[in-house]
Amino acid sequence: MKIYLVRHGKTMFNTIGRAQGWSDTPLTDEGELGITELGLGFKARGVTFERAYSSDSGRTIQTMGLILKHSENEEISYTFDKRIREWCFGSFDGGYDGDLFDGVLPVVFTRNGKGTDVWEQPLSEICQAIYDVDTAGWAETWEELSGRILEGFHAIAEEAEAAGAENIVIVSHGMTIGTFIHLLRPYEPRPRGLDNGCVSELTYEKGVFHVETCGDMSYRELGREKLALD
Repeated sequence: MKIYLVRHGKTMFNTIGRAQGWSDTPLTDEGELGITELGLGFKARGVTFERAYSSDSGRTIQTMGLILKHSENEEISYTFDKRIREWCFGSFDGGYDGDLFDGVLPVVFTRNGKGTDVWEQPLSEICQAIYDVDTAGWAETWEELSGRILEGFHAIAEEAEAAGAENIVIVSHGMTIGTFIHLLRPYEPRPRGLDNGCVSELTYEKGVFHVETCGDMSYRELGREKLALD
C-alpha cells in the first residue's frame, strides 16, 4: 500500500511565527493556493486515492478538502484521527516561536550543559524540555507523544490495508511527520523544516512501513505549472 503523507497548508500562525501545536488557525490565501497546486499535481500524475485520513485539527481538515477537490478524489472515505495531531506545546501553544525555541528552551539546554541549538538536541530531550517548562500541565512526555504518533499511524495503515486500499492520503503536521519518520528510521538524519504542502511517500505491508521520499515538493511544483498554463 502506498501512503502519501502531507503537511498541511500554510496558516496564519505559520506566517507570523507562532507555535501552533494543538491550537489552530486557518490556511491563508497563500496556503490555500499551495494546496490547490498540490491537488492539481496529484491529478496531473494520475494519483488516485481509495481512502483519506487527517488529524482532527481545522488546518488539516481544510487542507484535505482542497486536496480531494483538486485531485478529483472527493468521493472517497475520509476519517479524522486525533492521534496524529501536532506536538502539544502546553502553555506555550499559540505563543511566538521565538519565545519557546529561541528563548526558553535554549536556556534549559544551556543549564544542562547541552548548548543553545535546540534542533541539535534529540527529539526526546526537546519534548522533555517542553514538558518541564509547561506551566499548564498540557504538554506530553516523550513516551506519550511518540506512543500516540506511532499508534495513530499504525492504526490508520492497518485499517486502510484491511479495506484493500492501494493508495491513501494522510494530512498531518510538520513536527509530527518529522517525528514519525525519525521513529521509523532512527539511525538516519531526522527530517527538519518540512514545507507546507510537502509530500512524504511511504509504503506499508503487514505492519511494516518503508520511507521512500521525505518532504517532496515536486507535486506542488507540477500543480503550479498547470495553474500557470490555465
